[in-house]
Amino acid sequence: MAEMSQEDFEKLLRFRTALRRFLHWSEEQAREVGLTPAQHQLLLAVKGHPAPSGPTIGEVAEYLALRHHSAVELVDRAQRAGLVKRCPDAEDHRVVHLRLTTAGDERIGRLSRLHLEELRRAGPLLSGLSR
Repeated sequence: MAEMSQEDFEKLLRFRTALRRFLHWSEEQAREVGLTPAQHQLLLAVKGHPAPSGPTIGEVAEYLALRHHSAVELVDRAQRAGLVKRCPDAEDHRVVHLRLTTAGDERIGRLSRLHLEELRRAGPLLSGLSR
């Protein structure tokens, strides 16, 4: 691997700074709509899952890099808050899928629109890192 230049380090610093600022901003946005950052990530994992049946808790744990029992606790709290619901699989009742409630869907929709706008604003900064 080639020796890294001062410019390489400066680009990495700009990227890490932008990433941390975005994450901090994201956490603030979640709190403003009454969610914890973990609940925001959970709702996005459910909404963004490609299967219409919704993800299993194991899949959510994988998306969020959590241990299974930690994902169960997060889902339990989100269910008590009225954000998600558990739905048994139509064919295998041992499998449980997660779906958003109306309240959960509204919150993730609002947050996701804000996040996409923020990413569009950050785009020029991030695109300059690969040069």
